[in-house]
Amino acid sequence: MDSFDPASIVVRGGHFIGGEYVDDDAARIDVARPSDGVVYASVPIADAAMIDRAVENAWTAYRTSGWPGMAPRERARILRRLADLVAADAGTLAPLEALGSTRPVRDAFAWDVPYTAEGIRFYAEFADKLGGEVIATSHDHLGMTIAEPYGVIGAIAPWNFPLVMASWKIAPALAAGNAVVLKPSEMTPFSVLRLAELAVEAGVPKGIFNVVQGDGRTTGDALVRHPRIGKVTFTGSTKTGAAIMAACAQTGTKPVTLELGGKSPQLVFADAPRLDDVARRIAGAIAGNAGQVCNAGSRLIVERSVADDLTARIRRIFAELTPGTTWTPGTTLPPIISEPQAARIEAIVERTVASGAHLQCGGTRADGRAPGAFYSPTILSNVTAQSEAVREEVFGPVLTVQTFDTEEEALALAQHPDYGLAAGVHTADIGRALRLVRGIEAGTVWVNRYGRTSDFMIPTGGYKRSGIGKDLGRQAYEANLRFKSVLIDLQS
Repeated sequence: MDSFDPASIVVRGGHFIGGEYVDDDAARIDVARPSDGVVYASVPIADAAMIDRAVENAWTAYRTSGWPGMAPRERARILRRLADLVAADAGTLAPLEALGSTRPVRDAFAWDVPYTAEGIRFYAEFADKLGGEVIATSHDHLGMTIAEPYGVIGAIAPWNFPLVMASWKIAPALAAGNAVVLKPSEMTPFSVLRLAELAVEAGVPKGIFNVVQGDGRTTGDALVRHPRIGKVTFTGSTKTGAAIMAACAQTGTKPVTLELGGKSPQLVFADAPRLDDVARRIAGAIAGNAGQVCNAGSRLIVERSVADDLTARIRRIFAELTPGTTWTPGTTLPPIISEPQAARIEAIVERTVASGAHLQCGGTRADGRAPGAFYSPTILSNVTAQSEAVREEVFGPVLTVQTFDTEEEALALAQHPDYGLAAGVHTADIGRALRLVRGIEAGTVWVNRYGRTSDFMIPTGGYKRSGIGKDLGRQAYEANLRFKSVLIDLQS
């Protein structure tokens, strides 16, 4: 699928609580299509009372539906059925995902929906394969740990990959036997509602997976503060992550998993094989989804002898990109999520240039095939660690360039005082690669590639202010369990 008519897509708003749609007379938020700025729907803002209704419904379902006590293999079977339904529903989910997000429908159909389905399948298989263990003790004792779900997980997902990020939250939580109350972004609220419908169709008990709509200030805050919420998982900005940590500490010291911002470096050495491939890799890591990716490779750190050649190749790749709506065939540069975000990107670039940076390309709005907020892929050189575009997360297609002469200098430039989400190393020297893997302060380091595969077993998460805990991998499943220690005296 590479196109659709946006006027043909019907969305259903409201909250999804207890297996059915719920609406009220609360204040509402307009939802606009980033591709053309058209307001096409609105969603209610769940206040504390609505959050209480959703969480209490989830708690009741957790206590009475049999979901946490279900035979793990049966729980896995239901989740595998959900994955199958998601894959089969791509014709509905992909346009719904593309309509209100920055995901071109071609990409949503070919990647986002299949990836979401496969992630659910992956965590389904954990349900009957990980639990407690028997502990080595003296022969007159039996020691063990018992793995138990938290109860109700409060999840908040971002707007940049709505379905995928929601699946990262719900799949391990449900597989571990929890109920979930999920708040999607108010900018991309609708594809996740369809996911909740499919969960009920698959056999997930009503009330085990609920979706609430609203903003962060009212809805998100009430969700993370609710006393029935046993754990919180969030993907988004570092500032919001810090606020969530504070709210959780104030209302019961709930555990949190936070995947937050990044300023990820890409180190390129002169011996890196196939410079054209490296250029494509670098360009894709910052222009993909118009740079609206938490682990975007936004800082190019390149050996001086190949810097001019490499940046020239990247500029040529940028020039090939076609801005357009998410429902138009051939779009390779999607819109920025909103006009305020585009204006923020523009202002950061302007201030960085004013402070002495050299603008190699971009730095302006792109002419898309619609009046949406498009921004041209941008390269800024002659920058320092103090330059705003180097220091701050831009969340747009803006690449800064710094050069080095030695490995030690490259490593020093790679370290960021605040962020440590991901990094890339491009070199033919395996010894150098391994030294840098150990030396770079980041939760993920890719060597001669940049970006994830569908190896869900590899966890993701950041160092420093880029987050706490891990999504994906065994760690994400275990983070949805609490472990009870048991010691039995066999001589009594």
